[in-house]
Amino acid sequence: MTVTDLLEDVRDELNTELSRLGSSKSLYADTDGEMEPDAVLAAMADSAFYAAETAEGWAEADDGYADLYATVAETVRAQYDAIVGELDAHDPGERPAALAVLRGFDDPLARLGGLLGWTLVADEKASQATGFFTGQADPNTAGRFRDFRGEYEELQGAVFDALDEAAGDDDALAEVRSAAEQVVGAAYDEYVERLKAQGVNPKPVC
Repeated sequence: MTVTDLLEDVRDELNTELSRLGSSKSLYADTDGEMEPDAVLAAMADSAFYAAETAEGWAEADDGYADLYATVAETVRAQYDAIVGELDAHDPGERPAALAVLRGFDDPLARLGGLLGWTLVADEKASQATGFFTGQADPNTAGRFRDFRGEYEELQGAVFDALDEAAGDDDALAEVRSAAEQVVGAAYDEYVERLKAQGVNPKPVC
């Protein structure tokens, strides 16, 4: 199995979960039903803030991938700054479940897998934010989130490069895959719990 195959396997295995995380109900869950521009921006800012914080912390550890973590941190910190630039102020809220799982990984391979899983989740949410701000007749903000999607793809490529040494080791790739699935699974479970708390059926995609 190659690293690219691994990512495609994760996408296929969790296709339903990722599709729902990329639906309008995902924004509804993240904003507690407050589907207004500032609420959407604040939710997206929370995710970027905690992703950057995690990657920055990892970059200080010498586990062989500090340069990659620094690249992730720089990219996501710039995203955070761009998002909060459209808000009067931003105090980070509760850490999203997917990022709590990501932060808990200590093993380098699990961290790399977790990053792959996080980019999948972040891409789906950025896709929905793009659509939301297009509907708000705000092409600049929509375009910003569209650009973020390209950045997530670039980060996936950077993780692929970092995983080259593990590409021939099935046990190593299994660990990477497990971590990616844990991150996506945490994001989905949180989505379901939040919608159920609001009396909304989480299953139909809209």
